[in-house]
Amino acid sequence: MLVFVGTYTDPILFGTGKTLQGKGEGIYAYRLDSSSGGLELVGKTTGVTNPSYLAFDATGRFLYAVNELKTFEGRPTGTVSAFAVEATTGRLAFLNRQLTHGTDPCHVLVDQRRKHVFVANFMSGSVCVLPVRDDGSLAEASDFIQHQGSGIDPTRQKGPHAHSVTLDAANRFAFVPDLGLDRLMVYAFDPERGMLEANAVPWIKMKPGAGPRHLSFAPGGRHAYLVNELDSTVAALAYDGEAGTFRHLQTVPTLPAGFAGASTCADIQVAPSGAFLYASNRGHDSIVIYRIEPGSGKLSCVGHEPTQGGTPRSFGIDPGGRFLLVANQDSDSVVSFRIDPDSGRLQPTGRTTPVPTPVCVKFLDPRPASR
Repeated sequence: MLVFVGTYTDPILFGTGKTLQGKGEGIYAYRLDSSSGGLELVGKTTGVTNPSYLAFDATGRFLYAVNELKTFEGRPTGTVSAFAVEATTGRLAFLNRQLTHGTDPCHVLVDQRRKHVFVANFMSGSVCVLPVRDDGSLAEASDFIQHQGSGIDPTRQKGPHAHSVTLDAANRFAFVPDLGLDRLMVYAFDPERGMLEANAVPWIKMKPGAGPRHLSFAPGGRHAYLVNELDSTVAALAYDGEAGTFRHLQTVPTLPAGFAGASTCADIQVAPSGAFLYASNRGHDSIVIYRIEPGSGKLSCVGHEPTQGGTPRSFGIDPGGRFLLVANQDSDSVVSFRIDPDSGRLQPTGRTTPVPTPVCVKFLDPRPASR
């Protein structure tokens, strides 16, 4: 099993006003020890600027990385880069790069048909769709949507901030949490034209100041979970795949009762079993664990696990649901935990891998059955 880690390589100014000094050298490739949960470095792709978020296509043959930039060649835009993957070695071969037409692209996704790549531009608050050529390279954007509006937080919500893109299993609808608008935007996706159109119900409104960030579907597609960055909550939603709409089930906190410090949420993922939900807290520096109730999809808290590092920006769960790897952005480490399949709790493996300013963790299974 190979693990790829995206990093910040250059200084980057966040929406908080803080500048982070990126120390990474590009995209790092590791081999996972399936017994210990440790990581062995097998390769490093340099010359890639701020490859903060990564996505594989369904075959694992191609990798796409945003280049989180505010300008590129004098223009107010970031870029997204395409690579061919050598699955046995982790070697990446650069294919090409395209503009995202918005600033600070922070999330990338490939549709299941491997025909389109979706990019969320955080700072400018926009979404870009790019066709994928047969050789895995990217064509120029087929669609671009600019969000409009603001929220109640004068620092974090002065304008729109699209944070991620998620597709439903049928490839019919695209969902874009916008932190600046407190909305989960809903688009109907036309895979033939590579175009997005506002759905009949174009958004779901979150609580003012919530700051929606990432959406994760449970296996089966009947329920989805939206993590809200600013108020540190998770919204459990029931999904209607015919209409592309959601019904709110509950909202739960990601922080323990009594915690009074500053903290914001980042990543959210459902375990492959569909039994547990995980989300990261930056400040409390923990992973919150929730049990997903069969049938209802509602959440009950299992507990919190310290991430043994600062600012858990993202984490990855291996396809077998055995390990969870946390990227601690500000302490330059990826920490490995074993997942208890019965309780969902995280057990530290004792394995910590030094990685400079890690942002994103993605697994690639090199076995032929996965390709």
